[in-house]
Amino acid sequence: MSCCAPGVEQSVDAITSPETDDETLLLASRELKNGLLQLEMAVPDVSCAACIQSIESSLNKLDMVENARVNFSTKRVRVSFLAGSGRPSDITKAIMKRGYRTFLLDPDLDNKGDKTLAGLVRALAVAGFAAGNIMLFSISVWSGADAITRDLFHWISAIIAIPAVAYAGQPFFRSAFSALRHGALNMDVPISLGVILALLLSLFETFNSSQEAYFDAAVTLLFFLLIGRTFDHLMREKARSAVRNLARLAPRNVMRLFDDGRRELIAINEVEKGMILEIGAGERIPIDSEIISGTSDADLSLVTGESVPQKITKGDELLAGSANLSGVIIIKASKPAADSFLARMISLMEAAEGSKAGYKRIADRAAAIYAPAVHILSFGTFLGWGFISGDWHIATVNAIAVLIVTCPCALALAVPIAHVVASGRLFENGIMMRDGAALERLATINRIAFDKTGTLTKGQPAFIGQFFGDNKMQQIAANLGASSRHPFSVALANSISNVKAIEGAKEVPGFGIEAEQKNGTWRLGRAEFCNAQDIKNSQAGSSVWLSHNGKAVAGFTFVDKARVEAKHTIDLLKKDKLKLVLLSGDKKQPVMSLAKEIGIDDARYSLTPKDKLEILQNYSKAGDDVLMVGDGLNDAPALRAAHVSMAPSSAADIGRNAADFIYTHNTLDAIPFAFHIAKRTANTVMQNFGLAIIYNFIAVPLAVSGQVTPLIAALVMSTSSILVTLNALRLRIGGNKIITKNTKIIIPNDPYISKAAAQ
Repeated sequence: MSCCAPGVEQSVDAITSPETDDETLLLASRELKNGLLQLEMAVPDVSCAACIQSIESSLNKLDMVENARVNFSTKRVRVSFLAGSGRPSDITKAIMKRGYRTFLLDPDLDNKGDKTLAGLVRALAVAGFAAGNIMLFSISVWSGADAITRDLFHWISAIIAIPAVAYAGQPFFRSAFSALRHGALNMDVPISLGVILALLLSLFETFNSSQEAYFDAAVTLLFFLLIGRTFDHLMREKARSAVRNLARLAPRNVMRLFDDGRRELIAINEVEKGMILEIGAGERIPIDSEIISGTSDADLSLVTGESVPQKITKGDELLAGSANLSGVIIIKASKPAADSFLARMISLMEAAEGSKAGYKRIADRAAAIYAPAVHILSFGTFLGWGFISGDWHIATVNAIAVLIVTCPCALALAVPIAHVVASGRLFENGIMMRDGAALERLATINRIAFDKTGTLTKGQPAFIGQFFGDNKMQQIAANLGASSRHPFSVALANSISNVKAIEGAKEVPGFGIEAEQKNGTWRLGRAEFCNAQDIKNSQAGSSVWLSHNGKAVAGFTFVDKARVEAKHTIDLLKKDKLKLVLLSGDKKQPVMSLAKEIGIDDARYSLTPKDKLEILQNYSKAGDDVLMVGDGLNDAPALRAAHVSMAPSSAADIGRNAADFIYTHNTLDAIPFAFHIAKRTANTVMQNFGLAIIYNFIAVPLAVSGQVTPLIAALVMSTSSILVTLNALRLRIGGNKIITKNTKIIIPNDPYISKAAAQ
C-alpha cells in the first residue's frame, strides 16, 4: 500500500524539469510576510514516513529555509524561505540529492485524468491475472502431481511470473532502487527484496526439479499490495478532489474596470484590494468584495449551505466562490485573491491533509525505524536457521518469509487513512479542519463553551428603538455604527437613512467603537464603556449606549433571536453527557432568557474577552477539555486558549484564523456532527493500531520460527493492510449528512447519537 509503494508514479502536476532555474522558481513563489517566500512543488516519489522525514530534514538544514512540510496525500512539498538569502534552486537540488524528483505545479493538468490510477489498474490486472493462473498450477502441484508434471507446471509458472513481477512490481522496485542509490531505506526495500528473492529462489528450485517453488507467493504479494494501494490512492484522490473542486470554483480571469472607462481582462492573482471588477450573469465571484452597482440573484450555498438563491444589491458583501446568477454587478475587491474566503478554505483543506497529529507522529516514528529493523530481523533469521539447522535453503526461505510478513503497511496506514476519510466526511458536510491534531483533541472534550451573538443566535439583531436620550442621537449612533461589522452596529446603521461613516472611528474589541471628533469623544457600545452602568433599563432585549465626552446620551434596544436549530443541537450534546456553558458579553436579561430557551443551565453574562479567557483557563486547570464555539473579534483569545475551537465561516477574520474548525454552512448542527466524527475516528485509529499490533505479535514469531511460508506471509501481510483500510472506510458508513428539517436535526444511522436525540 502507500507505505510500500508508489516509487516513481508519474505526477499529473509536473510541468518542468528538475533543473528549474532560479528566476522561474522565484516567479512561482508566493510572497508572505517579513520577507518570506513560499514555494510549492510536486514530489511524486514520496511513498512512506521515511521519505517525508528525509525530504523535510534535508530542506530544513538549508540556512535559507524557515520551514518545510511534505503533504503525503497530495505528494507536494511546501517550503517557506527567506528571499535573497540563497538560491531557490538549492531547494530543488536538496530534494534531488535525497533521490526524489520535484516539479513545479500546473493546475491545468488536473483535468487530464488520473494517470497514476490508470497505471495502478493495469498493474493490478496483470498481477491478478498472473496470480490466478499460477495458483491453478500450484494447486495441481499440491494435489500430488508426478515429478514431470510438477516440473512442467513450475516452468509454466516461471514464464508467467517473471514478466508479471517485472511489470507489476515497477513502482516498488524503482522506489527501492532510488532509496538505496542515495544511501537510504524505505518501506519498498524489504518488499522488493522479498519479491525478488522469492522469484530467484523459485527459479533455483525449478532448475533443480525441487518440490517447492514460490512463484505464487511473489505474484500474490504484489497483487494484494496493489489492491491495498489502489484503495489508498482512491481515498487520497477523493480528499485531493475536494481541494481541486474548490479551486475550480474560482475563475482564472476577471474583467477590471478603470476610472477612464477602459476594460481589461486580468488574471485573478493580479487583483488587488480596491480594484473595480465586473461580474456577468453565470460567473463566480472571484474574490471577497462589496457590490457597488447592480442587482442580481446569487447562489451562496458554498458559504451558507442554503441552496435557495438570494437577492443581492448595492452595499452587500460577497465571499469568493459565490455564484452570480441573473444580472451584471460591479464589485469592489475587499482583499486580494490569495486572502479570499475560497483561498482560506483551500488552505484549510490542504493543511488538514498534510498535518501531523499525535497518533500520526507516533506511527511515523515507528515506521521510520521499521525498515532497518526488518532487515536486521530477516538477516538474523537467516543466520540463526543456517547455523542451527545447517540447512541454508530453509534459512533462505524463512528469511524471505520474515521480509514479507514484517512490512509495516498496517502500522503506517493506521492513522493517515482514517484522517483522510474523516476529513472527507467533514468537508462534505461543510466543515474544514486545520489539522488532524485538532480532530484528536475534539474527540476528548467534556465541555463546550458557546458565545451568544452570531453563534447561538442569528447574529442579526433587530433594532427595536431608542429608550433613553434625545432622538437626534440616533443619527450620530448610526454613523458610528457604520464603521463596525458588529451585528448591533450593523443593525443600528441600517435603522436610518443617509448614514455616513465617521472618519477615524476605531473599534475597541469587546467594548465598542470610539471616535475623536472636533466636538469631543464619541463612544458606542457597552454600558461601562459609555459610563451608562448606573442608568436603569427596563426594556427587554440587549442594549447599546452612546456617550459624548464620557457622559451617556442615548440608549438603544435590540433583540437577537436564537437559531432555529439551537435547542435541538443543545439536546444532542446533552445526550453525549457534555457539560455546556454560555459565555457572553451581553447583559444579564437577554443572556439568561436565551439560555433558558435553548436549555443551557450554566450561563455567564457581561464578560469581557479577558473574562472569557480566564474562565477557560480555570476550566483547563480543573481538568476539563473545552471546545469553544464563537465568532467575532472578542472571541479570538478564547478560541486560541481553548483545548479545541470552532467558528462559522461568517466570523471575523481574526476569529477564523484562531479556530481549529470552520463550519461553512453556518448552522450549529456542525458541532455534534464534527464531535461524532472525531469520536469515531479516534476509535478507528485505535482499532487500526490494535490490528497492526496483533498482526505483528502473531505473524513475526511464526515467520522467525519457520512456521510461515512466503506465500502465507504474502497473504497475511497484505490482508492486514487491506483490513486497516476497510476499517477506516467504515467512517463513510452511517451518520449520514445532518439535515435540518422543520427545526429538528436528523442524524440517521449514527451509533454515537442516541435514538431519543434523533427523534
